[in-house]
Amino acid sequence: MEAQPEETEASAEDVLTRLEQEGEIAADYLEELLDIADLDGDIDMDVEGGRASVSIISEGSDRQLQKLVGRDGEVLEALQELTRLAVHRETGDRSRLMLDIAGFRAGKRAELTELGTEAVERVKESGEPEKLRPMSPFERKVVHDAVKAAGLRSESEGEEPERRVVVLPA
Repeated sequence: MEAQPEETEASAEDVLTRLEQEGEIAADYLEELLDIADLDGDIDMDVEGGRASVSIISEGSDRQLQKLVGRDGEVLEALQELTRLAVHRETGDRSRLMLDIAGFRAGKRAELTELGTEAVERVKESGEPEKLRPMSPFERKVVHDAVKAAGLRSESEGEEPERRVVVLPA
């Protein structure tokens, strides 16, 4: 039995509502965190790529917010996991929420997209697979997306924290 168009629209609306609720819960949690840490920042919420997306941005200098990013985004990753746990505690559902602070992930995404695109060019030229450096799950996802957009395939290999993307020839 096929889903009726109304049912499909309703389920898409339900998913959007659930993701928006995740964003609201995350924003409240992060707002409290900023108050406790006595840091200024505005919270921006969105839904992109089938997941809630929350960003902490600063009106002035991002210098204070850099403390919440940490070296290579380590603090950001930990805060993202804590925020996901806060959402889980409220909803009972596992969250795939993405957190960005001071544009760190946006900048990283652009850098990784370029890395993936350059690797694709080298693989097309050589015809040989290319192993990239070990990356976090977020970084690997961005590179996989860039490789796919450029028309090649990629896969992940290895065990954390040494898991890496391998770009494969056509």
